[in-house]
Amino acid sequence: MTSEADFAEHYRNNYRRVLGLCRRLLGRVYPAEDAAQEVFLRAHRALASYDPTRPFEGWILTIASNYCVDVVRRRRKEAQLFGTEGDERIAAEADDSDVLGDLLAQERATELNAAIAELPERYRLPLVLAYYRDASYDEVAAALGITRTHAGALICRAKQALRRGLAPPNAEARTLNKEIV
Repeated sequence: MTSEADFAEHYRNNYRRVLGLCRRLLGRVYPAEDAAQEVFLRAHRALASYDPTRPFEGWILTIASNYCVDVVRRRRKEAQLFGTEGDERIAAEADDSDVLGDLLAQERATELNAAIAELPERYRLPLVLAYYRDASYDEVAAALGITRTHAGALICRAKQALRRGLAPPNAEARTLNKEIV
């Protein structure tokens, strides 16, 4: 069992990583901050089940992944009840259009994170779990309740969408810009 002081130390050491995972899974900063707090609250309540022989970071990130996937599932159900996904996406993008750009110093990282945030949830969730959480395809499939093959296909499509979104303008457009100047 871990003491309160140990838990406080784990909180300090892991909060940013948990927040980052929540932000990437949920796509926006404000729900991610709430989710990160909820994750640590749940972890504190379940502290008796924590095996101190295993890394705390892996345990807390698993809790965060599961919680955020549940939040996304609830969102989908609520969207079906209260409006269309398109309406919700427009409202979400209007709320936090440049959150990642403020947090990242490198320009390419900002572009990549913005492109990830723009992915539809069905692509963003498996991609973030696989690359940010370092989950295997089997773990991604289990977390999302889909088959391993389906998880692989979604990750592949997500990467294709990112490549298209991050591709430099074609050569013709660059040539036209030079001629105009």
